[in-house]
Parts: sequence; C-alpha cells; structure tokens
Amino acid sequence: MTTSGFAQQKGQITVSLALLLGAVALVVLAAPVLARFMGKSAGWVLAAGLLACAGGLWSLHTPGQTTTQSLPWIPSADIALRLRLDGLSFLFSLVVLIIGAVVMIYSSGYLKEKRPVAFYTLMTFFAAAMMLLVLADDLIVLFVAWELTTLCSYLLILRSSPEAVGPATRTLVVTAGGGLCLLGAVAMIVATTGTTHLTSALADPAWSQDPFFAGVVAVLVAIAAMTKSAQFPFHAWLPDAMVAPAPVSAYLHAAAMVKAGIFLLLLFSAPASHSPIWSPLLITVGLITTVMGGVFALQQHDLKSLLAYSTVSQLGLLVAVIGVGTPLALLAASVHVVAHAMFKAAAFMHIGLLEKRFGSRNINDLWGLARSTPWDSAMIVLASVSMAGIAPALGFVSKELMLESMLEEPTGWLLAGIVTLGAVFTVGYSAHMIFNTLPGQRTSEPHREGAFPLMLAIAITALGGFVLGLGLGLIDDVAAQSAAAASGTSAADLPYLALWHGVNAPLLLSITAIVLGLALSVVVHRNLEAWERQILPFTAIGVVQSFQTGVVDLGRRVGNLTRTDSPARHIAVPAVGLALSAVFLPLLWTGMPQHSPTVWFDVVLLAVIVGGLAVVVTTRSRLTAVIAVGIVGFAVALAFYSLGAADVALTQLLVEILTVVIMVLVLNRLGRRFTQTPGRARRVGGVAVALGAGAAATLAALTFTGHRGLSPAGEYFLVNAEEDTGGTNVVNTILVDYRALDTFGELVVLAIAALSIYALVNARPLADRPAQPIRRSSLTDPVSNAIFLGVSGRVLQPVMLIGSFYVLLRGHNAPGGGFIGALIGASALALAYLSAADEESRWMRLPYLLISGAGILVAVGSGFLGLADGSFLRPLHAYLGGQHLTTALIFDVGVYLGVLGVILAALRLLGRVEPRGATDRDEDTRADATEVKH
Repeated sequence: MTTSGFAQQKGQITVSLALLLGAVALVVLAAPVLARFMGKSAGWVLAAGLLACAGGLWSLHTPGQTTTQSLPWIPSADIALRLRLDGLSFLFSLVVLIIGAVVMIYSSGYLKEKRPVAFYTLMTFFAAAMMLLVLADDLIVLFVAWELTTLCSYLLILRSSPEAVGPATRTLVVTAGGGLCLLGAVAMIVATTGTTHLTSALADPAWSQDPFFAGVVAVLVAIAAMTKSAQFPFHAWLPDAMVAPAPVSAYLHAAAMVKAGIFLLLLFSAPASHSPIWSPLLITVGLITTVMGGVFALQQHDLKSLLAYSTVSQLGLLVAVIGVGTPLALLAASVHVVAHAMFKAAAFMHIGLLEKRFGSRNINDLWGLARSTPWDSAMIVLASVSMAGIAPALGFVSKELMLESMLEEPTGWLLAGIVTLGAVFTVGYSAHMIFNTLPGQRTSEPHREGAFPLMLAIAITALGGFVLGLGLGLIDDVAAQSAAAASGTSAADLPYLALWHGVNAPLLLSITAIVLGLALSVVVHRNLEAWERQILPFTAIGVVQSFQTGVVDLGRRVGNLTRTDSPARHIAVPAVGLALSAVFLPLLWTGMPQHSPTVWFDVVLLAVIVGGLAVVVTTRSRLTAVIAVGIVGFAVALAFYSLGAADVALTQLLVEILTVVIMVLVLNRLGRRFTQTPGRARRVGGVAVALGAGAAATLAALTFTGHRGLSPAGEYFLVNAEEDTGGTNVVNTILVDYRALDTFGELVVLAIAALSIYALVNARPLADRPAQPIRRSSLTDPVSNAIFLGVSGRVLQPVMLIGSFYVLLRGHNAPGGGFIGALIGASALALAYLSAADEESRWMRLPYLLISGAGILVAVGSGFLGLADGSFLRPLHAYLGGQHLTTALIFDVGVYLGVLGVILAALRLLGRVEPRGATDRDEDTRADATEVKH
C-alpha cells in the first residue's frame, strides 16, 4: 500500500488488522469457557469463530498490496508488535484458520472427554500462535511466535497419554534446538542490519554485500526450518509424535507445526538466495528427505505412521522446490502448501475415524472398507489421488509445476528424475493404503454413533482438493500473490494455473511415476514381510533418544562436580578462581592510586576486622564464631558510614543484626562446638587459598580504584536524579525509579525465598535440639532471663515500628527506603520474638507468606500504573498542596512488605519448637492412649 492518498484507508485497515489478531485471541479466551459449559460440542462454536476470522482476513486483503501495522512494545530496543499482511502471509493465514475450523468440527465428534477444556484451549492457542507467526513483521515477534508453536505442539502431544512423555520430550529436543538456531539468526540479523523490523531487515543490502553474514544466517534459518518441517536428519520427531490424537495430528501436519518451517523458508527465500549455500542445501536435503520418507512410508503397517512418513516426504519436496527459488518454483510451493493441507488433513482425520469405528489403524486388520463405509472410502480415495498427484486433483497441478520448475535448472533432468523417484514412492504408498484396506468382503459393523462431524470434516477437505483442482481460478490469484511476495517479483509475471498444458516432459514424468508407483505397490503387497524389514541397524528415533540420554548424563556428570552439601567445596571454586586471577593483575597495574593521609579510625576498624576473622577461623565454638562474624559485619558497617555511604551502612548494620538472630535460631539445633576437625593438608590448603584470594582482592582494589573520576553513569545520576525523579537520595532513586525492574526481580526472589523456607521446613522435620546438661540457676530460665529484653522491648518495639515507617516515607529524599524500613520493622518483631515467653508470640502469628505475596502484588500494581505513561514500572509524579507525590513510594511499600514477609518466615519457621503437626500428633496419640486405657 502506498503511503500517499490512503491515509484514512490505511488507518482503518490498521485498526481492522489489530482487531483480526484480537479476534483470534478472543477465540482462545472463549475456548475454555465454552468447553466447560458445552463440552466437546464447543468445537462447532470455535470453528465458527475461526471461520469468522478467516472472513475478516479475506476482507482485509487487497491483491498486490501490503497491509502493515505497528503497536509499541519495547521502544527503547526498537521492538514493536509489527504485523504485515501480504500475499504470503495471507495464504498461510487462510490455511491456518480454515483447516483449524475444520479440525474443530472434527474434534466435536472425535473427543471422548466430557469437558475438553485443555484440548480446545491449546488447539486454539496453536492457531493463534501460527497466526502471529505468519503475520509478524518484527524479528522478535517472529521468534516468540515460533517458540509458542513449539510449546503448543509439545503440550498437545504430552497430554495425549502417559506413554506420550518420551515422544513429546524428543519432539521438544529437536524443535527447541531449531529454535536456538533461529535465535542465533535473529541476533545476527539485528546486529548486522541494526533493526528488528522484518521487512527492513530482509531488504537490507548486507544480504548481497556480506557473503559471510548471508551464508551463516541462511544455514541457521534452514536448520531451524528443517527441524520444524521434519527434514533429514531431523525427521524422527514427526513419526514419533503420532501418539497424539487424530485432531492434533491433522492440524500439526496440515496447517500448523510443519507449515511453520515451510513459511520460514519462503519468507527468507529472496534474501537468503544471495548466499551460494542456500539453494544447494535446500535442494539436497529436500530430495534426500522426499525419497527417504517415501521408502519408510511404504514399510509401515500402521496407517498413521504411513501418513507421518508421507508428510516427511511431501515436506522434502516442498523444501527442494523452495531451494530452486525461481518465481515458478515458489508458485509451485504455494500451490502445494494448499494441496498438502487438504489431502493431509483429510487423510489423518480418516485414520481417526477408522480408530473410532473399528478400533484399529493397522493395515492388516482393515479390509472391505469400501462395503462397510462407502462414503468414507470415497473420501479417502479422493485424498489419496491428490496426494499421489493424479489429475484432476490439486495435487496434480502442484506436482506438474514442481517438475517444470526443476527442469528449468541447469541440472534439471537430474533433479526432475529424483523428484519423479520420490513421486513413484508417493503413488506406491498411496495405492498401498487404498488397495489393502478398501477391497474385500464386508468387515465387522462399524460404530456410527456421533460420526457426522467426523465425516463432514473429512468431506470438506477431501472434496476441497478436487474442487480447487477443477476450479483453479479460486486459488490462482492467491497462490500467485504468495509466490510474488516470496520471490520479490510481480504476480503478473507468473503463469496462470491450468490442469492441461499439453503433452510435455512434466506430464510424461507424472505418467511414469504413476505406472511405476502402482507396480511398486503390487510388489510390496506380495512381499510385505520382506519389505517391512528394517533397512538400517538403528532408527532415527533411537538416535534422538540416545542424544537426549547422553545430554542428560553429561549434565549429571557436570553437576556431580559441585553436587555436595559441603559449603567449603562450593566456596572453594570462586575462592580459587579469585586467587588465580591475581596472576594477571600485574598486566593491568598502572601504579599506586592517589590516597589521602591515613586516618586512625580506619586503622582501628581494620584491626577489629582482622581480629574478628582470626577468631572465626580459630574458635571451636559455634556461638563464638557467630558473634565474631557479627563483629566483623558491624566493623564493615562503620567503615561504610565513615566513607559517607549512610544507606549502605544502615543496611549492613540491620542485616548483621537479623543474620545473627537467625543464625542463633539455627545453632539452637546444633551442638555447641564444631565436631569435625579438618586434616592438616586441608587446613594448609584452605589457608593458602584464603591468603591468595585476599591478596588478589587487595591487588584488584588497588588496580581498579583511584585512577579515574566518577563514571559517566554515576555523574548522570548525581546531576539528574532530582530533576528526573523529584528525590535527592540518589541511592533510593536508582533502586525505585531508574532500576525499578531490577529491584522488582530481587523482590520476587525474596518472595521465592520465603516459599522455599516454608517448603523445606515442612518437607523435612526440624532436627531435634541436642540434649545438653545445664546446671539449673536463675540465669538458665529463659522466661526469667528475658525480663530485660521484655521490659526494654515494650518501649523499643513501638519506636522501631514507627521508625520503620518513617524511614520508608523519607527514603526518596534521605537515607532510608522500603528495604531499610522493612529491616527496622523486622528487627522490632525479632526483639518481640526473642523476649516472648514462647514461640507463639502474637507477632509470630502474622501471615508471613501473605505479607510477602502482598508486597509482590503492590509492586506489580504500581508497575501497571506506569503503563499510563507508556512503560511498566515507570514512576508517575504529581503535586498535592506543594507536596511531591510519586508512585515510586507505592513500589517501595511493596518492597517493604516483601522483605518483612521473608524475614518473618525465617523467624517463624526456623525458630519453632516442633515441626508443624508434631504437637497435634502427640496430643492425638495421648488421646488415643487415654481412650484405650478407659
């Protein structure tokens, strides 16, 4: 569409295109509701919804024009929800929506579940993901949609049966590997072209000017597409996925998963063709796959597996013809996409109908179907005729075009000969499927209950292939526009579709394929046992499973290197790495940094820190070690304060206080002294590593500090923080304004920590307190001994709680904030807990998980407020009576609640006397004993 003269029309189209994708999303949202109240009959309504979307799509498309749309997503990264509707995306969108609607009709009769909520939700979401993929005009959106189709197929296969875990996992391994290749291609395209806009990136001159870039991206895109479209050597997952029910298989093969790979190849066909590796790679892999798939299909006695390998073969043919890359070849590919969707959907749905009616899909168990189910048999004959490429079906037209495009190549007769060989196997397995099931005496009476939706869906697709073959005018323009968009040419330069082109080379090759294919089917029928013998000593599925098992074993071996409960071993890795890094520090040395005169207070602090560390490493008492660690922490806090970092110093001080409290609670269940004495070699090694790490840290500090002024980022914050945020406490403004998303992530981690403590303590009982003989005295009575804490706490606790709220409110302009305020509040509650008569203090009965979760919700709520200004978590500012107000304060309240909740969880769970439920069990035991006694 041109940009001039169509402003109003373009605006209307943009809105309509947005509504189209929104309408598909509404179908997804309606699916679980309809399935819950209507059961499997919801398929009819969902089919109507998808067909309505197809009607809207048809009304939007204008042949020869491209409709675009862009909605902001991540403007700072040039990422937007860009959509594009051209000839290529129009063709694939129609296939996705129409075949999806037919499969929904089929599902309404096929499903056994009374309320198939998950099935309909995943199937409609599959359709939505495919629609987003084919309409995407942004590389990031394209990749996200690509991965969504992978996830949908995995979940649909996985939920089929308990036996589907293995096939679903193997499918995920292969297709997710292709997704990583696509991610690499996307990253390289964005880095080279400087944009995520797909249309601009594909038109960038780098494709023709940079052979290395074009070659690497071409290979990555090809591998990604081949994994999705089951090309050799990635073909194993498609037959493996046949554990999925018939509707899933029909949609996956005809319009969804495998078609995503074909779409990607067509989308990148024009720019990737600048690389000399693109065409040979696709043609070679495609031709190998089409012959291999045909051979394997003829070996199958399971009709569903036969169709799976036939899909592999047909997709290989599509990949090869896309590799040819001429406008005629891409026209043939576009026509075959439609033909394949029709006959493959009909065939898979027919196999599902056979399972419903006869309880089997084994070719040896089915005969006389022409007499038992004449209408169904007629439909599968029509689908097989189109699949075999016999006139007047649409499959015949696409096959003729493919052969013609191959013959135009320099090695045309060789390529056409291999395609003809693949066609021989195609005719062979099509005839094998028909002639071994339809003739014969009438078999057992089929189940006919509820078969109408299945028969209707099969008839629509089977007859559709013949109707489109006879009425090529219905698809001529759509296929031409698709090929024109893929090749970058004009649709007017492409030939019209026709059933009859006279007696020519493609026709003669087709006749040869039909004759040889029928003869092959006779040979296979007479020597079925010999033909079904395994050709190779291994299978592709076995290779994938071995790869998966090997990766898991490798991960387990790597994990075993650090899979230990010994903290020393975990600390040793970074400590040794830090010590070894000192070797390279002299290379960066630029002389001693400038320094101010030595201050006696710094010397005292350093002495306290060294003395505390000496006590930690030499003491045998656990409590002494905890106290010494606390002294070191307090000295570090004083050092921070002396350097002017009041926020950091206050945080360090409060963390040390609460850490000591929690560590004492843990030590309460351990012995007084360290029981294990490390050997001499370990002590010497530990000392060496510690000294090396300390020396490296000291040298690093001397090397990297004092040689430059404040960083540009630091200068920006100091200069602009007040103007940007209205706050003068730069530390707090960084946390809740500039880097709020990072702080939100840390808040989520804290909430997860609270849940982890809860899960851990409730999963395993707490260790019993060690029995330690204590001489009775007034000092050993915990209630009497806590009088001082109790009396002082009555005064300090309210002051500390009020102070915590005060620090929270002042944090934007002075040292404080939600994190520090929560630490002060938690310290008040810890004081109340320590001075209480028992562990059931009223403060400890607070719902810690609810408090922590409320913090997350408050933070998320403040983030959504920022969407009013265009970005999640962007602070909003206002003035009320001259007082500056900001939503960052609401976010800080969320931080306060989240931190408070996790500390309460630690105090409550680690400090209780008995594991939860133990007291109740003891009381129940005593009650039972009393009842028995009486």
